[in-house]
Amino acid sequence: MSQALPSSSSPSSRSQPAAVPVIDRAARMPARKEIRSWLTPISQPQTLRAVALLLLDLALFVAAIAGVVLLPAWWMKLPVALAAGFVIGRLFIIGHDACHQSYTPHRRLNRWLGRIAFLPSLTPYSLWEVGHNVMHHGFTNLKGKDFVWQPLTPAEYAALTPARRLLERVYRSGWAPGLYYFIEMWWLRMLFPSKRYMPARRGLFVADGLLAVTAGVVWIATLVWAAQATGQSAWALVALGFAVPFAFWNAMIGFVIYVHHTHTEVRWHEDKAQWSASDPFVSTTVHLTFPLKIGGLLHHIMEHTAHHVDMSIPLYKLKQAQALLETALPGRIIVQRFSWRWYAQTARRCKLYDVASARWMDFSGRVSEPTTWGRVAS
Repeated sequence: MSQALPSSSSPSSRSQPAAVPVIDRAARMPARKEIRSWLTPISQPQTLRAVALLLLDLALFVAAIAGVVLLPAWWMKLPVALAAGFVIGRLFIIGHDACHQSYTPHRRLNRWLGRIAFLPSLTPYSLWEVGHNVMHHGFTNLKGKDFVWQPLTPAEYAALTPARRLLERVYRSGWAPGLYYFIEMWWLRMLFPSKRYMPARRGLFVADGLLAVTAGVVWIATLVWAAQATGQSAWALVALGFAVPFAFWNAMIGFVIYVHHTHTEVRWHEDKAQWSASDPFVSTTVHLTFPLKIGGLLHHIMEHTAHHVDMSIPLYKLKQAQALLETALPGRIIVQRFSWRWYAQTARRCKLYDVASARWMDFSGRVSEPTTWGRVAS
């Protein structure tokens, strides 16, 4: 059964449709096209707002790096270096939006803004576009297609070499999401990837890779120059002004994509027909909620169901879109309240995935029970 969700007179809802249906969980899931039509009135990008956000985050990044250079003691520099890594994550989220062509209404402007926003994370724009937009969004949680935090089956894990099994254990320990992103995503698939990871060879891939490397070289060279100009150790300044922010950024993005698609209720598939029938645009991702408006500091990337339903929704409208979806589709969306207890529980339970039984398990083969801690009814 379904009923109409009446429009609100609040300013945030005046751009919404006059009525959006509330679809009971027992009813058939509407087609993705229909669900996206509910979101169309609130998904229009805004150029001035988008450019202002980018300029703000670029200013924050420059200020943080300047703080690393100018502050007198290492214990003052370190928190600012970590903050720089966090701002790299914010800039990356902006580049991610631009790569989806959702950041502004202008395709060419999105491409330029995206490349600029990706520079501090040393991300090649065109390679991210292929891996993320085409493979991850086109085939979310379909094994053999979507490679992002793809879990191994028990048989696949058993066939690994001892060294590769150890690496898999490290990746899924809960302590090393940054190592996973650095190796499996950035190093192997984005920075001049081999044919194994990127069979297509395009001049644009090479050009974007060179742009990313050039950004890194300029960043490090600037720090070396600043060290000489201020009488500091170049090694120490490069470590605090480059290595620490870059390491923090990798840990941040590795964590974000892990919690987006790893949960005891998130399903993976091998059969494309079964995957398609599972409404993957809704069922394969998690809306992780945080206290103290931390989600806003992350440009609302944690309102992730709305993003997978409609990639054209700009980041500054995801919160509104997510709220609409959770009202219209009660019980269909995984909403999880973040806590370190929940995260540790998930890392402990979600090691391998048995496709036949659709169950997560640990490395010993013990089947995981559904998460109850912090689970929010949508």
